[in-house]
Amino acid sequence: MKEVKCPKCDSVFEIDASGYADIVKQIRSKEFEHELNNRLADMESNHKMKIELAEQSIATEKDKQIMILQNQISNHAQEIDIAKNDALTEIRKELHAKEKQVERLQNERKAAETTTELLVTKATSELEKEILGLKNKLDMAETEKDLEIKQLEQTNLIEMKAKEDLIRFKEEEITRVKDMKLKMSVKDIGEKLEQWCENQFNLVRATAFPYAYFEKDNESVKDEEDGKGTKGDYIFRDSDPNGLEYISIMFEMKDKMEGTKGQTNESHLAKLDKDRNKKKCEYAVLVSMLEPENELFNSGPVDMSHKYEKMYVVRPHEFMLILSLIRNEARKSLEMRNELAIIRSQNIDYETFEDKLIDFQDAFGKNVATARDYYEKAITDIDATIKKLEKIKASLTTSGRQLRLANDKTQDLSIKKLTRGNPTMKAKFDQLKSNRD
Repeated sequence: MKEVKCPKCDSVFEIDASGYADIVKQIRSKEFEHELNNRLADMESNHKMKIELAEQSIATEKDKQIMILQNQISNHAQEIDIAKNDALTEIRKELHAKEKQVERLQNERKAAETTTELLVTKATSELEKEILGLKNKLDMAETEKDLEIKQLEQTNLIEMKAKEDLIRFKEEEITRVKDMKLKMSVKDIGEKLEQWCENQFNLVRATAFPYAYFEKDNESVKDEEDGKGTKGDYIFRDSDPNGLEYISIMFEMKDKMEGTKGQTNESHLAKLDKDRNKKKCEYAVLVSMLEPENELFNSGPVDMSHKYEKMYVVRPHEFMLILSLIRNEARKSLEMRNELAIIRSQNIDYETFEDKLIDFQDAFGKNVATARDYYEKAITDIDATIKKLEKIKASLTTSGRQLRLANDKTQDLSIKKLTRGNPTMKAKFDQLKSNRD
């Protein structure tokens, strides 16, 4: 048993366990119910507040998301505009550069055409000048040939006169020889043969031999076989007015008064031939008084070329005769050589003219062909470049069209399309829309 005090009357009474339990149960049920109601009220109030906060949070989050999406859309639109403007700027720059390149290539094409025309004109002008110059040279050559023919005719007249003078000279020489023979037969020779021949030459040097050299051979040259030094008596050399030597003669004089008894003319020929070769003379002449009874040498100049090349033996009175004959024949040979040289030069000039003309034509044709090839290649390159630029232009046009479509799609972008496939954002936007309604 338990004692229980009444709170109102302060009486004490005893109550068993079951009664106590009923009283406690009653008290607890009222308090629990009151507490439960209070708690339910609090919970309901808290729940309402949470709902309101959640709604406010959702609304705020929706506003933020909407603002973020709007900002993203705005930024994306700006980026698209910037990209589009940049792309259009680059396209314009590329198009401008390509247009400049096309213009430059077209100008180069025109310049190439102009250059080719100028090259053709210049080459044609040079060819015409070359032909004109060669024709003038040909005319000059013909004029020179006419002058040479006239000079040759004058030379023939001079030669005829010279022959007449030579005939006269021979007659005078015969008279002088006859006089010399007469003197030689009357008395011994009063001077050496060498001095006599030199005097004979000097008598006619100024008129007949104005450019000649006739002097004593004073330079001794050793023989390679025996080592002894030898030399001739006189050397004769003659030249044309230009100083060109055309004849040379080595003279050897043998006087019967010089203790040459028993010697023959032929015994002196080998030494004379060696002396001639050492001094590089073309002819060799032995002026001899040896073998005075030999009719071979007394009948006129004797040609010894069958034993020694270009060698003669003459008597003293034939000294000037053989000298004049050899010199005149050599001068004729010189004139013929000069004429042949002139003719050969004219032929060479004509052949050179033809060769130059042919070479020029070939070179001109090659230059024209090369210029044509370069021109055609330049045209082909320009056409290919134009096609490439047109292709680039088409690609840029397609890119611009794609950018325009992208811009249109951006402008058509909506919240519905942005939230498609995102249930969370879709639910928030739907709730936000329903709260607004």
